[in-house]
Order: sequence, then structure tokens, then C-alpha cells
Amino acid sequence: MKEIVTLEVGGFANFIGSHFWNFQDELLGLAADPHGDPAFKNQDLDMDVLYRTGETQQGIATYTPRLVSINLQGSLGSMSSCGTLYNEVAPAPSDVMTWTGNVSTHASEPYKRNLFLQSLYEEEQENLPVVNGGNSGSQREFLDKDIVECLENGVQFWTDFSKVHYHPQSLYELSGVWMDNQDFNNYGIGRNAFSWTSQGEEISERLRFFVEDCDHIQGFQFIVDDSGGFSSVAVDFLENIADEYTNIPVLLYSVRGPTPDIRPESQKQTVSRYLNDAVSFSRLSPYCKLIVPAGLPCLNGSKVSRFLNIVDEKPYHCSAVYAAALHSISLPFRMQPVGPTASSAYVSGAVDVNGVVQMLAGQARQNMVAILDVAMPAPSLSGKRSEQSLLENLQPLTPEVAENIEDLQAVESMTVHGALSEGQRASVSQVKDVVHAAFQRADTRPKFCHLSVALCPLPIPLPFPSIFGNHVGQQGELIGSPISESSSRGSLDVHSIPMAARLRSSSAVLPLLESRLRNLHRFGIQRGAPGAQLLKSWGLDKDELEEMGEMLSKMVGALDPHQMSSDSD
Repeated sequence: MKEIVTLEVGGFANFIGSHFWNFQDELLGLAADPHGDPAFKNQDLDMDVLYRTGETQQGIATYTPRLVSINLQGSLGSMSSCGTLYNEVAPAPSDVMTWTGNVSTHASEPYKRNLFLQSLYEEEQENLPVVNGGNSGSQREFLDKDIVECLENGVQFWTDFSKVHYHPQSLYELSGVWMDNQDFNNYGIGRNAFSWTSQGEEISERLRFFVEDCDHIQGFQFIVDDSGGFSSVAVDFLENIADEYTNIPVLLYSVRGPTPDIRPESQKQTVSRYLNDAVSFSRLSPYCKLIVPAGLPCLNGSKVSRFLNIVDEKPYHCSAVYAAALHSISLPFRMQPVGPTASSAYVSGAVDVNGVVQMLAGQARQNMVAILDVAMPAPSLSGKRSEQSLLENLQPLTPEVAENIEDLQAVESMTVHGALSEGQRASVSQVKDVVHAAFQRADTRPKFCHLSVALCPLPIPLPFPSIFGNHVGQQGELIGSPISESSSRGSLDVHSIPMAARLRSSSAVLPLLESRLRNLHRFGIQRGAPGAQLLKSWGLDKDELEEMGEMLSKMVGALDPHQMSSDSD
């Protein structure tokens, strides 16, 4: 077994992580259901890749994610930083008296569990099984409707919809940093507010706890919210990983939520945002083997949301789409390996993190920036010719990506799971045949595509948001006429969906790289740059900026050898 340790840094990264771990928890529950769907019971997926076994102080067995999560203080809502498995021990009063004056205690009111968390707690306390049918079933259905409504209208923290138990070493709050996420909004603030020398050792110890528990770690899955100060925190974290775990590859997802234009920005705000994007990207990139930017400015109006109904202002909504894509991309990392002459009816195309990194970033031109595409839900393999095919439905979650680019050197790693055909779940061999045939018919095709296939669809757990359109059926099938008058359907209506996702190394990512390079020069490096003083206040000197510019120029050159760095001034 090759384990993965997951790291989540920042607000939106933890929202994504909460959905991601809910998917895993749901898979575990469905696999244990004796009357469940065979596709979930026989997954041929090794969940130990992501989870570790342990036990509580009372000797009760536990199964928790190999996870280190970092966020601002006060970001856990009603959850303790010790998680929910271990009881916090109140500090004993000291017998030493050093103060004889009056003592006053100021304590904030703790957040109360919402209806969803209350129901989880009561089920665990009473150890009551979920009953289907009969009066208790109807009561349960009524309760679920209340829970769905509660989450749709009341999610404030990522913990509000998390159904997973976390290890006490997993959740870390930055001590002394109480500011709102909206104020923690640029690289410089993060650099000034966080000191690795004072807090880094504790974070390192937490990571070391999970790494040393592994038999043969295959890589780090690192998710960072790079839209503000957390990119600086992540840089320090990644630098420490590079020093301590030299040969372990890092697959880095730099993520951010949509940024709806609620009010016009001042020139100063625009300059700060452009420079934050350029600095964050160029500072994060050197410490990973593959970086995947993911975060469309508007998700609801994008091609990704053709069958979805998303409220961009809700991180609870948007993060679910990115989490689903990351779940799909990670499936090949935990597929059960089979012998050279054997085959599995449930999975095909197992590959580890290093294999994907070498595939996408280890080619002749050495491009380390990958595009993330998703089809959610994936269309039927037996769709009409007038409908878009599986390949045509894959749309980028990476921003600033060029369309209709023919790149003869493009390389892809694609995952398709839970695909449907003629209303039935398609076999692994059917999926492979259809995808290969689609590539043969396509006007443009990559130089190489690694295909991974799994029979198991994406399960939709109860706390998943109501983001499906009314053309999505119970098993994720796409239906011509609306199913209901409601424009949104959730976990009570849709139980699972077929998914397709891919990482691709392509020159289509050039616009993103060129904009980062251009903005760094225009607003930060060239003479009279309006952001020069801002970058100085962030603690960045001229040599560092020139080094960033050179690195971005090399990234652009790797994809477009004819592009001169002077063109970006």
C-alpha cells in the first residue's frame, strides 16, 4: 500500500476538503451495507491510502483521514480543534497564586451545533440504525428535509456540514490570527501575520505524525486557498516539506472560490489582487512537482455548470464541485493493483501520484502547470449523436484557459467512474472502448492520454448541497424534460452521479501564465510600477521579484518557445 497525506490550508481549501472527506465517508458506509449497490460494495479501492487506523483513549477503534488542516482561529465553528473523538481535558486550577487583584474572565459564546450536526451526535449517542420504510422511515425523511433546508440556508463554517471524525492532530488554528477571511486577503498580510519560527514546529510535528505512520508514502495532496494570505502560510509549509521530505512528490491544487462583482474595485485593490495572484503562483510553484490552478471567477455561468444550479456567493455550493473533481482525480491513486495477466471488473488504470507527475510534468518540455477539467455529471455513453460526447462535456475548472487549442504535445490523465449506458452502469471495458473511439473521431487529440476507469460512481451524501438542475435523475442520468418544477435538486433526489475528470498538460494554460508574468512586470517590477511600494511592504525585495519573473518566463517558454519575456512588459 502507498499512502497519501492530505494538507488543506485556508478557508476555501477546507470547504473543499469537507466535501471531499464526506465522499470518502459515504463510500465507506455504502461498502459496509450488505444490501447496497454492488458497485459500492466491490469498489477495488484501498481506503487505507487516505485513512489511518487507531484507537481512542478508551480503546475504541478509529479510522480517520491522514490530514493536516490549517485555518484562522475561530474557523471551526462548533467543532473542537481536537476533533470529536477525544474529550478535551479542562486545565486544572493552579495552586500557585501570583496575583492578588480581581480576576475577570471573558469567554465568547460557543457556536451551537446545527440540525445536521445534532442529528449526527444523537445517532452516535443512541447508536440507532437508519431505518427505511414504516413510520420511522417517514419521520426520518421529514428530518432529512429539515436538515437539507438548514444547510442550504445556514452554512457558515466548513465544519457545519462535515460528517467525518478527525484525528486530534489534524485540525490546526493559527494562534493570534482572528481576522476575518475578507481581511486576510493578500500575500503580504499572511507573511506579516504568520511566523513559521513560532508556529511552524507544531505544524511540522503534526505532519510528521502522519508521515511516520505510513509504510510507503506515495505523495502529498496539498490544497491551498491562494486568493489571500494563506498562500504565504502555504509557502512556508511547502518549503519545510521540501527540506524534510525531499523525494516525496507534492501534487498542489491552488484553489479559490468565485469572486462575484458585487462592487467596483479601486485601482489600489485591483493592483493588489493582480500582484497577489502573480506572487502567490510564482512562490508556490517551486515547492511542488505539479501545480493545478482551480477557481473560476464565476462558476454558475460557466460551461461546467450546464447541468448544475450553483449560487456563487455560497462557498458551500462552489466547493462541492471542486471536491468532486479532486475525488475523481484521486481515484487512480487508490485503486487495488492487479497482476500483469489479471484484470478487475471494477477498476482499471491504477497509477500513483509520482506516475501522474512524471506523465504530465516529466515530458520533454517540462511543463509543471496542469489544467483541471470536469464533466459533472458525465453524459451517458450511449447518448444521441446530437448531444455532446463525454470528451466535449469536459470543461475547465482552471481559469484563463484558451479554448480550441491544438497542441500536438498535450498529455492527459483522465478518470471516468460510474458511467451510464442505456440507463445501466457501463462496464469498465465499455468505457474504455467508447473513450478510445471518441479520441479516434476527435479533430484534435493529445499526444498521450492515460485513462483510469472505475465502476463506482460519485456518492451524494446527505449534507451535499442542492446544486443539481432538474434534468438530473436519481442515478445522475441526464433527462430531456424537467423532472420537477424546482430548479435545484439535492441529496434527497440524486443518490449518485457518473463523473469524468482529467488533468492535462497543454499550451491552453498559456493565457494564465502570461497574465501572471505580465502583471508582475507591469505592476511590480518595471520602472514606476504602481505596486512597487506594496510589494516592499509585503517584504519582497527587487532580487526576489526578478527571480519570480525569470521563473514565470521559463514556464511560458516551456509551452511557447517563441514567446520572449520582453513581450510581457
